[in-house]
Amino acid sequence: MSKILIIEDEAAIRRVLVKIISEENDSYQVEEAVDGLDGLEKIQKEDYDLVLCDIKMPKMDGVEVLEKTKKIKPEIPMVMISGHGDLDTAVNTMRLGAFDYISKPPDLNRLLNTVRNALDRKELVIENKRLKKKVSKKYEMIGESDAISHIKEMIEKVAITDARVLITGPNGTGKELVAHWLHEKSNRTKAPMIEVNCAAIPSELIESELFGHVKGSFTGANKDRAGKFEAANGGTIFLDEIGDMSLSAQAKVLRALQENIISRVGSDKDIKVNVRVVAATNKNLKIEIAEGRFREDLYHRLAVILIDVPSLNDRREDIPLLINFFASKISDEQGIAKKSFDKSATKLLQGYDWTGNIRELRNVVERLIILGESEITKNDVKLFASK
Repeated sequence: MSKILIIEDEAAIRRVLVKIISEENDSYQVEEAVDGLDGLEKIQKEDYDLVLCDIKMPKMDGVEVLEKTKKIKPEIPMVMISGHGDLDTAVNTMRLGAFDYISKPPDLNRLLNTVRNALDRKELVIENKRLKKKVSKKYEMIGESDAISHIKEMIEKVAITDARVLITGPNGTGKELVAHWLHEKSNRTKAPMIEVNCAAIPSELIESELFGHVKGSFTGANKDRAGKFEAANGGTIFLDEIGDMSLSAQAKVLRALQENIISRVGSDKDIKVNVRVVAATNKNLKIEIAEGRFREDLYHRLAVILIDVPSLNDRREDIPLLINFFASKISDEQGIAKKSFDKSATKLLQGYDWTGNIRELRNVVERLIILGESEITKNDVKLFASK
């Protein structure tokens, strides 16, 4: 059942709106508020799927109701009701977040279509939030150490901006998780996040992969092809292991960052792109710069924000949480009952030298889950996870 609130100080118009909407669909539960202040109090106390709100009202006008509602319950679609002289104000409310506006006297078809569309939009918002939580679970960052808490705080501050981020740290520490969190918590989350592993692509193909190519530009280029920057337009491109990128590709990436323009291999046509760049590397780029393998100007363009992900050895206090997380996840994946780790097993694993970081820990936990008994003990660790 959809719960709808009508905020209108003119009783006759309010009654007409209630009658029209109530008769349209039995599942609509319609409530009334006699002015803006009354309406805002109801919004604070109840959960509505839609609010129809007059603009000119005593005590509190509709614009103020809209602004306050968007702060406390931004997911509620609001349709503004405007008199002839309020049309400029009504248009302005769209900029403030209103779903739509309806002129007085209301046109029956326009009113009902707007109500249906607004309710559909609310359902989409709820579904998107549900899916976003589901996706976030996949890239969950596990840990309560000071280092991980600091990274989470940085992500919260940086994600909502378009600032470029360079993520550093050893292999297997979870740099890609940081990149995914930055994207999911950004304003670009509805657009794609495109990942490129620069180390996995041959140097002679990296430019084509990033920027695309035109037919005939090189052997095997049988048709025009868009690159990753075009695919990520409006969203985020994650350049993993950027320290392995060729110098010629670095020059093109630099141009893309400076001018928001790319060109496909074999073409002199400029293509405008709007892409946020997040990069990661396990190399010390300052050493790479000193030895002539990485452009200093590109480094400074990429490293607006630096996030350093610590090795697992530098955050051993997170190992029990990670073991528990992986034990649950792996048990689900394997379709077996979850196995617990006793304190002695956990303590022994905490003391190991994790050169492969979190990736290595996950592999060891999986091995213990498959080969160990219902409770993993110190002896199981010595048998199956010997370092």
